[in-house]
Order: sequence, then C-alpha cells, then structure tokens
Amino acid sequence: MKTLEIHGSTGDSFIHVGETLRNLEKYIPSENMVLITDKNVKQFYENEFPPHPVITIDTGEKIKNLDTVRDIYEKLVTLGADRSTFIVGIGGGIVCDIAGFVASTYLRGVRFGFVSSTLLSQVDASVGGKNGVNFKNYKNMIGVFNQPEFVICDLNLLNTLPKKEILNGMAEIVKHGAIEDASLFEYLEKHSQKALALDIDVIGKLVYDSITIKAAIVNQDELEKGERRKLNFGHTFGHAFEKTSGVPHGEAVSAGMVAASQLSVKRGHLLAKDAERIETLLQKIGLPVRIQAEGKSILDALKKDKKRKGDRIYFVLLDEIGNAFVDQIPIKEIEAVIHYFS
Repeated sequence: MKTLEIHGSTGDSFIHVGETLRNLEKYIPSENMVLITDKNVKQFYENEFPPHPVITIDTGEKIKNLDTVRDIYEKLVTLGADRSTFIVGIGGGIVCDIAGFVASTYLRGVRFGFVSSTLLSQVDASVGGKNGVNFKNYKNMIGVFNQPEFVICDLNLLNTLPKKEILNGMAEIVKHGAIEDASLFEYLEKHSQKALALDIDVIGKLVYDSITIKAAIVNQDELEKGERRKLNFGHTFGHAFEKTSGVPHGEAVSAGMVAASQLSVKRGHLLAKDAERIETLLQKIGLPVRIQAEGKSILDALKKDKKRKGDRIYFVLLDEIGNAFVDQIPIKEIEAVIHYFS
C-alpha cells in the first residue's frame, strides 16, 4: 500500500492506494458510521462491509440529482444520524460525489471518507474534494469543495467492472499523462494491453501516478482558480458530448481530448505528430476519437459550462505531451470548429 496526501482548506485527505475494503473499519474515527453505496456494489461486496447501516441508491447518471440527496437526508434522519456520524461512500464516482455532497451539507457538515470501487473514481472522481450533483441535466451544477478524510483505492474491486468502466478510467489516465507527465503517457503507450487486462503491477502504477499528478495540482489550487483548471483537459467538449449524445464519461472525454489536441494544433501550440500520438493511443485502448452529435446542441451545452466567463471559456490546450496550459478562448472560435470535431 502507498499513501498520498492532499492538504485542503477543509482538512487533510489521505489516499491509500492498494488498501482493501476489508480494512475500512480501522480508518473510521467513530463507531457511529453510515455507509452509502449503490445496488451493484452492494450485490458484489456487501459481505465485506463493516456491520453498520447501509443506504443503497440506484446506479447511473440519472440518479445524480437533488431528489436522491433528499432521499438520503430522510434516511439519515430516520437512522438518527447526528454530528458525530461518519459517512462512507463505497462505490464509483457517482456514489462518491453524492455521498460527499450529502456529508458536506447534512447538519452543516459531518465527517466522511470514500472506498473507491471504479478505475474512474480511483484516478479522478473520488480524489480532490469536489462533491456535487447534476441539475436539469447539467453536470455538477450544484456542489461544494470539501476533502474526504480518506480515500481507499482497493485495486481488487476493479475485477468486477465491465470493460466500459475500465475504459472510463483509462481516458482519465491518458489525460493525466497528456497534461503533466510525458513518461506516464509513454508508459501507457507501451503497456496499454496489460493495463486493460488489469495486470496488478501495471494498473497499480497507473493509479498511483495519476493520483500523484492530481494531488500535486490540487495541493497548489484546491478551489480551481488557476492550476487545477488543467485537469479539465478534454472535458469542455467532453461534457458537451456527454450531455448531447449520452455516451459514457470516458468516451466523451476521449473525443474531447482529441478535439482539444486538434484545436491546440490549429492555434499553433502543439505539433501535429503529438496530436496523432494522443489519438493513436486512445484508439489502441479502444476509446472513440469522434462523437457524432448535433452542433447546435453542443454549442448550447458549452454556453452553460461552469468554465464560461462572458463570451469566452477557460479552455485547456497543450503545447506538448506532458505540458498543458489554460487560455480563455472566444466561444465563437470554438463554434467555428464544432462541426469538424463532432
């Protein structure tokens, strides 16, 4: 097991890579614990849960909303949860986002931690202190910054994931290499098939290195005022693709990274051969590099992006693999290339 630290304004967060769900109870500072999970995780791993009340939610992006939050509040009240209650989200990104938001707002905030069960949540969603829900189909429109006290990344839990969930996480690993670590990108180019097969040494390195990158960025800029915006590489187009076409997050971000790479080339920052490397790696992994969607719908989604500022949007570009920067790009410039990218 390896441990990384994030030092946030709300407290320190310890990310334990290679720890197991079975050891969860030793990280709980209170006997008064409530678990929040989804029905799939409960089906596979309930026998490994510690003996505490469990609130079970459904699966999928459709339940990541205030209705689900309200239902959890009601169950917490029924359970008699008070300010000494410690909440643990056991699941993927949706469970962790909802559990973190609930914990941050119930009784004005109770302590919480995560057991991350998907590759996407281990390398991205459960790390960094963002907690929130969607509103009227717009992603993460309501939320808070609040660090979990711990995140357990149990690599064994990845073995029950369907392939599409592995691909969701792989897209974020490619992103981390592209924005911050050329050696990680090269490692993935050489070991992509072992990664897809969940080779324990390869996947362990990829998870640890990805979290190292994200933790370093979050430690510099917890509230996304500058440096942390780099983590949105591929996500501006990606969230628009996700909303308009309904494709999974990883597929949308994959196509979004290709779009952002091509825009980087178009603006004279990135060499065309590096954009081709990114596209080739994504295809080798099995991720799409184009998403078919209606241009007007994509533009409407972009205009509602949280990163928009007036008639411009904070957009992450590359000047080489391993080095990203943020620029404010006119929405009209993005509009001019939407049809090509989609």
